[in-house]
Amino acid sequence: MKEYFYFLRTNYKKVSFGWLLTFLSSFGQTFLVSLYVPQIVKEFEITEGTFGAIYAGCTVIASVVMLTVGHTVDYKPVKKVTAFTIISLGLSSILLGLSYHIAVLFVALIGLRLCGQGLLSHISMTIISKYFDKNRGKALSVSSLGYSMGEAVFPIIITSIIAFSDWRMATIISGIALLSYLIRLKFTNLIAFDKQLSPAGKPSAISLLKDYKEVIKDKRFSIMMPASFILSFSNTAIFFYQYVFVEDKGWSAQLYATFFTVYAITRFLFSLLGGTWVDKFTAKKIFRLYLIPLNLGLLPFAFMDSIIGALLFLIASGITTGMSGTVKTSLIAELYGTAKMGAIRSVFTMFMVISTALGPLLVGFLIDEGVDFRTIILLIFGAMALATINSQRIKKVKKVSML
Repeated sequence: MKEYFYFLRTNYKKVSFGWLLTFLSSFGQTFLVSLYVPQIVKEFEITEGTFGAIYAGCTVIASVVMLTVGHTVDYKPVKKVTAFTIISLGLSSILLGLSYHIAVLFVALIGLRLCGQGLLSHISMTIISKYFDKNRGKALSVSSLGYSMGEAVFPIIITSIIAFSDWRMATIISGIALLSYLIRLKFTNLIAFDKQLSPAGKPSAISLLKDYKEVIKDKRFSIMMPASFILSFSNTAIFFYQYVFVEDKGWSAQLYATFFTVYAITRFLFSLLGGTWVDKFTAKKIFRLYLIPLNLGLLPFAFMDSIIGALLFLIASGITTGMSGTVKTSLIAELYGTAKMGAIRSVFTMFMVISTALGPLLVGFLIDEGVDFRTIILLIFGAMALATINSQRIKKVKKVSML
């Protein structure tokens, strides 16, 4: 921890901006949106399955739109890109609270998923990775702590507002709070990040499509993407239906909820450790190992009758999830360089966001078809094991910059 102390002493302002963006991305993350679901399905008189399909559709659309806007962080001033994203996210949150027609609900959800989970996270990880080289792992780790803090703070605030008023007021207040941040953003000095902007300026549509095609056809993508995809897929699917699984096992929902504190602490610690390890050993080496804890943690979750199995799973999930953001973004920088990182990372983000849509959708389908909990977890275990084996191919991959 002494390394982080010295690092933050000279870089606090820069990494705190990255941290704030991941913190504010919570307003578009599944864990927060899910708090509104019971009231939404009741008011719109739809089933949970219908809402799940709507949510998946909105998420997929948002992921595709990411390709058209994610590259802007490579050549546009950071303050301008951030302001546009914050405004869009704030207005989407307010629109959600004012939605009385399913079409308006659809548009609001697209905005939340695109700007929250998609763009704010993307901007943070991209600019931090571009700016820092020697201490990239530590910088990304500190920035990613915003996710953990958001998970710890916002559910309490939002549920309190819902209990005091209703879900619509909660979303409107959230939107107003986001827009009020623009005042602080105006006086934030981000010139240091702008020095990393591409001198080539805005790429043509043809050039951009060529870059995307090059990324997807490249060997590096076929190694990195399965690991990223299965992690987001499994985490989102399991956490989306976690209380269904808990009920199926006959575990105490209250005790399971308290275990989330252990998960949050584990994720926090391994976010910091992951950054140190990436700086010390390189992201290539850590990438080959980081899925293993979660993969092994699925086994006690599936086979143990005691709720201790859930605790072991949450600890394992905290280890892998804590390291994931730092490892994946650092690996992109190590293998591709940072010149076109916004464009390259937007491709990976698109597939990651798609995975978060498919996870709840496919697992929900399996549940509806009567597939038991243990089989579902074992299917995920098998897919993750294959992705881990595939990850070992990264050892022989050399850095080839996309310039």
